[in-house]
Amino acid sequence: MREIIASLYSFFDKYMYWMQMPDIGVIDIIEIILITIALYYFLVWVRNTRAWSLFKGILVVLIFVLIAAIFQMNTILWLFGKLLNFGVIALLIIFQPELRRGLERIGRSNFLTRFMRIELRPTDQLFSNRTINELVRACMEMGKKKTGALIVIERSVMLEEYIRSGIRLDAELSRQLLLNIFEKNTPLHDGAVILRGNRIIAATCYLPLTDNMALPKELGTRHRAAVGISEVSDSVTIIVSEETGEVSVARENHLERSISEERLREILRNIAGVTEKQRRSSLRDRTN
Repeated sequence: MREIIASLYSFFDKYMYWMQMPDIGVIDIIEIILITIALYYFLVWVRNTRAWSLFKGILVVLIFVLIAAIFQMNTILWLFGKLLNFGVIALLIIFQPELRRGLERIGRSNFLTRFMRIELRPTDQLFSNRTINELVRACMEMGKKKTGALIVIERSVMLEEYIRSGIRLDAELSRQLLLNIFEKNTPLHDGAVILRGNRIIAATCYLPLTDNMALPKELGTRHRAAVGISEVSDSVTIIVSEETGEVSVARENHLERSISEERLREILRNIAGVTEKQRRSSLRDRTN
């Protein structure tokens, strides 16, 4: 009996040492929590991009390798080990757009800006009340006529890369100018207009399209471009649908569809930093 018990102890010491509970301290618990949070947000981020299909493919490969390890398929394990180094480089190349967007999103997070206090632009009013009124009137008028439009409002993140893809205007924003730019069959109507402050900086600009699979299938290129630019910057984009005439706003990877005139005015006031006194003054001007 003693020999049997001794054999069992020897077996557990030799093969089951990994089941022994390690000493867990406060730092270990904090590490587990941080890794869990990071893994959760990573999976959420991957789920909303085209990387989700690639990620599922990687999981299938890992399961296959695990089966090979269980059944001691040494040739397959040897091949996998040789290909692993190249696989890491290949993954970096394949996921390059998604990794770039993810890092840019981390860099724009409020968590970092609270501690670093880095502002690329002054925190005073982004654009005037007059600009808000002209912009809202133009969008609502284009919506009634079902004139398609894509208007990007630059905020703290500079959009020079996309401005260079279009035609520079650097003109003061007005309702008439926006209506003329987006009039059908005119040279500047195709593409996006980018605003900086109270001025139209460029027209016919090309924007990156989103890979978000959660967007409704009926949405066209304008809406996908609007969400795409919101994924790589803190800009706010106004979309006027050519098919339905509805006005939508894209910001922070989110698309708010079919908004009213007052809702659009409220969004623009919030991002512009318009004070209550300025709002009342604008209201009196529109009433008179």
